[in-house]
Amino acid sequence: MIATSCRFASVMALYVKAADILEKAERKQGALKTLVYDSRFENIKQLFALVCEAQKFSSILQQLIDSTKLLKQTRLRPHLAKVLVYDLLMGQGLKCGGAWKVMMMKHRSRLQAALARMKIKQNVSRNEDLLPANVQRAAGDRLPRYVRVNTLKTTVEDVVDYFKRDGLSYQGQAARLDDFTLKEAEFARDQHLPEVLVFSPKTDFHDHFLYKAGHIILQDKASCLPAYLLNPPPGRHIIDACAAPGNKTSHLAAIMKNKGKLFAFDLDAKRLATMSTLLLRAGVTCQQLANQDFLKVDPDSAQYKDVEYVLLDPSCSGSGMVCLRDNTSADQEKDQARLASLASFQLRCLNHGLRFPRLKRLVYSTCSIHRQENEDVITACLQQNPGFRLVPLLAQWPERGLEPLTQCLRAGTTTTRTHGFFVALLEKHIEAENMKQDRDVEMSVPEATAAHGPPASETPEASKTPKPSVTPEPSKMPTPSVTPEASVTPEASETPDASEMPDASETEDNPTPAPQLQGSDSTPGMKKRRKRNKKKKKKAATTVE
Repeated sequence: MIATSCRFASVMALYVKAADILEKAERKQGALKTLVYDSRFENIKQLFALVCEAQKFSSILQQLIDSTKLLKQTRLRPHLAKVLVYDLLMGQGLKCGGAWKVMMMKHRSRLQAALARMKIKQNVSRNEDLLPANVQRAAGDRLPRYVRVNTLKTTVEDVVDYFKRDGLSYQGQAARLDDFTLKEAEFARDQHLPEVLVFSPKTDFHDHFLYKAGHIILQDKASCLPAYLLNPPPGRHIIDACAAPGNKTSHLAAIMKNKGKLFAFDLDAKRLATMSTLLLRAGVTCQQLANQDFLKVDPDSAQYKDVEYVLLDPSCSGSGMVCLRDNTSADQEKDQARLASLASFQLRCLNHGLRFPRLKRLVYSTCSIHRQENEDVITACLQQNPGFRLVPLLAQWPERGLEPLTQCLRAGTTTTRTHGFFVALLEKHIEAENMKQDRDVEMSVPEATAAHGPPASETPEASKTPKPSVTPEPSKMPTPSVTPEASVTPEASETPDASEMPDASETEDNPTPAPQLQGSDSTPGMKKRRKRNKKKKKKAATTVE
């Protein structure tokens, strides 16, 4: 009896939570997937499925509720009524008991009659046929189930063997998109990402041993692109700027082989706590998690002085997610204002990420299909940061960034059989970096000259008046042979000119340039130049005499 009561309470909590998330999603208060994840509901999969379906049929459900005057007769909240009506008429039936079930069963006949009238009016037989054409296309996009093998704990070959022993039929490596049309007991290896396996859409791994043990990660193929393309070498320092829920973080750690430092930031403490559990299950040990706004991280802090790679996947509209596509409101002006606000935030994050002094590469990604959040953000960033340029990505990838940014990648349900996605890889421009270093060297020359004093022949007085007129009395003037040595300190005489200094780019990755200055190739030349400089200074002193 107690167990039954607990089950009913859990189901009622499911409906309440689903109604709350549905309301926030329809009010554009967050991406649906993010809202579901933030809820920390015990059965995320069940909650996500219910909310997605209720949102897909939202307009149909609203018509049914209005035509039967359900809200007036039940006093239910509008969004709670939607999820209850969905499960009653289109789902697997109400799972709750008690007063809610009694109430909904009382109105079931009238709701079913209203639904039947709608089908007759539109001359359709299925519930899905009542949906608008654009929503039907989205519903028809049955994406494969993607699984990323966690190489921190196992190998692709071992996982393939495990699934084969489980009775699944391995189809080998896919060669084209049509190979992703798999039967229920079939799976294949992806043709672009070697650690990704592809299964039929209905394959469920939430209760599978490999998933629970952290050997496989349930992650869409497109979501695997950022870490794969950034490809940081083991032992380096990397930042995952907006890290939760942590799938990309665990992917970075696997590529790094858990060697180096992986700084992961997220502003939401709950999401970060859940992420910590996920990383623990995945065997990640190189992470340093911080409950912090990435925009407030100081790039000049000594803690991040060795950061060379950044993965930036900022908050976005989520318009690429299949269950959210074409989910625009009637208020186009409001939608555009929201996109503009998101794009402004994304550009700020991108500009901030490029400020880390030793940065080599930054990968930027969104699960959005809107140009404002993708190509437009990258274009504005490149204009503001001329020291960086785009890296051409995966020549064999079927969908490119919109013109002229074809170096970037896009993903979509029809072209790549994934959720909608965008990826761009920026790297520091070597020529621009050399120009910056040259300017730094030029700026350092006057400082060095001022510290040691100008040569006697270049003093302001010498340049304005005849030399004899500025010569001290013979009794006070040192002998000419000593003058060159007297005008330059011994330390300065041993310091080469700016033209003899090594190029700044040679010392960028090596803070100790002494070995380069003392190499066998450079030392004789430097000594000869020093001797020539000394002869010139002696000759100048003789002229003064």
